[in-house]
Amino acid sequence: MAYDRTAMLKLLRPAMTRILTPLGRALVGRGIGPNAVTAIGTLGTVVAALTFFPLGHLTVGALVITVFVLFDLLDGVVARLGGKGGSTWGAFLDSTLDRVADAAIFAGLILYFVSRQDTLMASVTLVCLIAGTLVSYAKARAEGLGLTADVGLAERPERLVVALVAACFSGLGVPYVLPAGMWLLAAASVITVGQRVVAVYRQAREK
Repeated sequence: MAYDRTAMLKLLRPAMTRILTPLGRALVGRGIGPNAVTAIGTLGTVVAALTFFPLGHLTVGALVITVFVLFDLLDGVVARLGGKGGSTWGAFLDSTLDRVADAAIFAGLILYFVSRQDTLMASVTLVCLIAGTLVSYAKARAEGLGLTADVGLAERPERLVVALVAACFSGLGVPYVLPAGMWLLAAASVITVGQRVVAVYRQAREK
């Protein structure tokens, strides 16, 4: 069964698109295309994650990153409104920079745990980073072979929501929420990799 977005994300995307449309029009009017928006969003995410998280400013970091993550929606709005760069190259750039942003978020959290000498949680978060990358790679590789791998518990939106919400509430003093979030993500991401491997294996056998 093909993976489908959660109901929450389905409801949020149209609402956020409407909110971002005026900003998208302004950017298009100034000649700023979707590729530039994608690059700005990624740069902002990387800088925020590797600055705020290692210093322990989890809530501020999570909120700033959330703003830049919205650029992932804004670049699509700009492309639809006629901004330059909405192309195959743009789609490739967007997917590639998504991986960079994700890696920066989890690397920032790893550095946070390392700074507190919490080797166990640093290792769990490293599993989140690696498994999350494999989730995306499995799908891309399957599609390159003419197969599909859209199954799984933890797609990118879910991983970001769990990581950022957990970091935000941890920064506000909620106990155990960040470790719990990382353990949950590690397990869900590893399971997702397994689900995609099995899905591709079954399709390959049917060919």
